[in-house]
Amino acid sequence: MQVINIHKRKISQPKEKVSLLFKTLATSNDHIWPYSKWPAMRFKDGLKVGSNGGHGRIRYTIIEFEDESFIKFKFRKPDGFYGTHELSINAVNENTSEIIHKIDMKISLKASVLWIFIIRWLHDALIEDAFDNVENYFSEEKKTTPYNVWVKLLRAYYKSASFKIKHA
Repeated sequence: MQVINIHKRKISQPKEKVSLLFKTLATSNDHIWPYSKWPAMRFKDGLKVGSNGGHGRIRYTIIEFEDESFIKFKFRKPDGFYGTHELSINAVNENTSEIIHKIDMKISLKASVLWIFIIRWLHDALIEDAFDNVENYFSEEKKTTPYNVWVKLLRAYYKSASFKIKHA
């Protein structure tokens, strides 16, 4: 099964300002990743090409990195995920930027079941939380994207099952 999953959000700030947040990704001072709600993103050797890491049970390797504007990862886990995901920041005009997260992968039959019923829903909620973090960094009015019923049920299940997340 082919999966293309794209999230975009316009931020009312110039690219130069939004790009400053990009440098904090997967650091102890991360202003993008919603680590208060989700397993933290970590990399063994920091943000550089070849570094292995991930979040929770999702594992990947950095295969492209342009400081302040683009990072691309190749999936290593879960089994059956064959492809990439990336995060980019683009200038729309002098005062507006757009952040984009894209998954482009082929998945096995077993991985398709995981994607369709679990991972996709949690992934989409996590990315929207991350985009809220970026938007909220520049705004006094705090945005919170609500979780749908399925995400609430999945999160409650994992909490009640004492689901332990392994970190990189």
